[in-house]
Amino acid sequence: MKCKIVTLLHLVKFLYRTKPDMPGLTIAAVERDTGLSKDVLRVWERRYGFPKPDRNAGGDRLYSDEQVKQLRLIKRLLDQGHRPRHLMGASVDELKRLIGRRPELTIRATGDSDQVLAELLDLIKRHDVTALQQALQHGLARQGLQHFVQDIIAPLARCVGEAWESNTLEIFEEHLFTEVTERLLRQAIGALPPSAQRPRLVLTTVSEEQHRLGLLMFEALLRLEGAECIALGAQMPLADIGRAISAHRADVLALSFSGAFPHRQHLGLFRELRNALPTEVAIWAGGAGASRLTETEGVLVLKTFDQGLCALTDWRVQHRVPGIDRISTLHAS
Repeated sequence: MKCKIVTLLHLVKFLYRTKPDMPGLTIAAVERDTGLSKDVLRVWERRYGFPKPDRNAGGDRLYSDEQVKQLRLIKRLLDQGHRPRHLMGASVDELKRLIGRRPELTIRATGDSDQVLAELLDLIKRHDVTALQQALQHGLARQGLQHFVQDIIAPLARCVGEAWESNTLEIFEEHLFTEVTERLLRQAIGALPPSAQRPRLVLTTVSEEQHRLGLLMFEALLRLEGAECIALGAQMPLADIGRAISAHRADVLALSFSGAFPHRQHLGLFRELRNALPTEVAIWAGGAGASRLTETEGVLVLKTFDQGLCALTDWRVQHRVPGIDRISTLHAS
């Protein structure tokens, strides 16, 4: 018995001696303190580089008192209507000066479209699936697929993403929007006549990117222009992307990156893909996260859908695809 007590005392002393002297709050404690969810904190860390927690010996995040003060103020400012990207990295004093100020509008007033987006977002928050489906179907029927994608779904997706980042939308509500929208877009794409005009595009995301809504939106626009699309879904390993390009004799690889994708990883992925694929195969990278991507030689970054459609036209002009004169005129107008 005495031997066991001595052994236990030695173990306690060892654990005490090896415990890292790293002050800070755990992510769970920060969540309770600030009201910001763990998921939001992790996304901000990847996307904005803030907060920057230390790590203890076990790899757990530890947030300093200063960062917790900043996060409390950021949460308060978010509740007042400020956007996360305008607050990240600001000091405590800078954040305090913003308290009580009216936030700058990030979306210009566009008449009825703002009201439509607000109503759709309200349906998502009220969990009214039937009304949301009916409203989206009505918008598709009234505006047509191209304007529906560019004028409703794309800005609504941005609003949903910002609401989630601001902690005003739950994860399950964001998933509801995604599932309803993806189902509707697949139905709309499936109703289009078969297209076999070049270029032939393989559309997918890399293994680290699970979001596929951007792919579906781009596929819809490409199909309307008569391009042949091979949709592989999300999270495709690089080796399988190469095999798919070869098997389908594709002209273009189109990749989508969401705003949640760790932007520091893309350069290595671009170089690896560019080295693995034939030089005649174009690589296009777009999506909500495209604004943070750095162009690499041999990879075209498309920051808007309009840039994507221009890239399609340019490819067809370069490769002398029949009937391109009419399409070029439409895009020029």
